[in-house]
Amino acid sequence: MTDDPIPRHGLRDRYWERVPLKNMSPREWEALCDGCGKCCLNKLEDPDTNEIAFTNVACRLLDDETCRCAQYEIRKQFVPDCVVLTPRNIAEIAYWMPSTCAYRLLYEGKALYDWHPLISGRAESVHEAGISLQGRTVPEFEIDEEEWEDHIIEEPT
Repeated sequence: MTDDPIPRHGLRDRYWERVPLKNMSPREWEALCDGCGKCCLNKLEDPDTNEIAFTNVACRLLDDETCRCAQYEIRKQFVPDCVVLTPRNIAEIAYWMPSTCAYRLLYEGKALYDWHPLISGRAESVHEAGISLQGRTVPEFEIDEEEWEDHIIEEPT
């Protein structure tokens, strides 16, 4: 894989198909991230239905071109509300993860898509497939929270 910020080399062959999420190594867990950037969008949740609406308003740390967190290792220092997804909390969080997210797909017993970097062998495949938010977001510091409803989008799938 070229220019992939996630080290995906040296992992067990197709581990995601046979290793339960809770039994994955930390490197295997991190390698599930497809780099779409959708989890870094601010979302709105209907309190009555729990329905999640995605906005194009991105976390202040999201790099719109790479779809990666600019401060991933220390993100909680800058964004205390940032959720650190783990095998222990996936059950509570999966419902608001993107429908194409590998963590959610595997939690729901579904297969990864062909464009996922673990399948394609290329980090760019998520962008080429039109799944990522590359070039489609606005930073949260430019939009008042009261205006987020004006920025609701359909999730790219």
